[in-house]
Amino acid sequence: MEDLDTRVLRTAVGWHGAGLPVVLVTVARTWGSSPRPPGSLMAINGRGETVGSVSGGCIEDDLIHRIREGGVQAACATDTPAVLRYGISADEAHRFGLPCGGTVELVLEPVSVRSQLPELLHACLQRRSTERVLNLATGEVVLNEGSRDGLPRLDDQHLTTHLGPQARLIVIGAGDLSRFLCQMALGLGFEVIVCDPRDESRASWQLDGVELSHEMPDDLILRLKPDARTAVVAVTHDPKLDDLALIDALQSDAFYVGAIGSRRHSELRKTRLHEHFDLSHQALDALHGPAGLYIGSKTPAEIALSIMAEVVAVKNGVGAAAVVPVAAGKARLDQPGREAFTAPVCAV
Repeated sequence: MEDLDTRVLRTAVGWHGAGLPVVLVTVARTWGSSPRPPGSLMAINGRGETVGSVSGGCIEDDLIHRIREGGVQAACATDTPAVLRYGISADEAHRFGLPCGGTVELVLEPVSVRSQLPELLHACLQRRSTERVLNLATGEVVLNEGSRDGLPRLDDQHLTTHLGPQARLIVIGAGDLSRFLCQMALGLGFEVIVCDPRDESRASWQLDGVELSHEMPDDLILRLKPDARTAVVAVTHDPKLDDLALIDALQSDAFYVGAIGSRRHSELRKTRLHEHFDLSHQALDALHGPAGLYIGSKTPAEIALSIMAEVVAVKNGVGAAAVVPVAAGKARLDQPGREAFTAPVCAV
């Protein structure tokens, strides 16, 4: 499943290629509370069809109305980009469904060959982070290498945005837990790859939108070269498979590397990786084990939710102090006066 940014770009490119007028809308700045963060994308064609979003729906309705009534020229007075602000007054904030005090500033860009959307889409699909600089006076676009998570910048001359590779999840092991994990990741816009060299495990495992590999885990990790938009989670309980993936993943740029298992087995795993495979303590400190946030998980679906919550928290830069890892949560249950689960699950 594509993430929303990629879907917006692909749809806009398709509409423009079919001869439809298209406006690309970017959330450039926000003040106070706003439904969508800076950098959010939306595209509208001349028929009023949309993909993506920039608010809870009311701003989209207003833009669609403008275009349906007066064409693309009603949104952009000329064939160059325009800056539009919503929510300056309390009445306007209420009208457009913005939270109290919320203001959002949009850049509306008529799509043309100057927009370089096909080139930007290609860079995203090649997992290259790209800085896009839009000249507000001319509509010309320059693409540079950039940071995926850089914040948009808007001044009198330019809008600078950052786009890049879709978040990716590599799961080692095909089973019930990985199926729930993959379903959630797909819904969150991740590209998902499952690796399991065991024929018996793969025989009945299939999920639309997920790539299933029969490579050995270390071969897969070396081939894919996890980047800073990749998470790796090992769920087989088999050290011969999990360890192979973890050794290379912990030496990659992956933003998250985790493995299921009890706290005891997680500590044994770190000792094994250090003593037998010479992984440094610094590398092992990055290993999330047991993987997940503590939510009292018992079923495979709940364990998957716990893991994906931690993956998303790390991806979004939520610090460890703001969340409770599984090991810390279970340690609290060990304290005197706290009742432990009657049927604990080894993964949590």
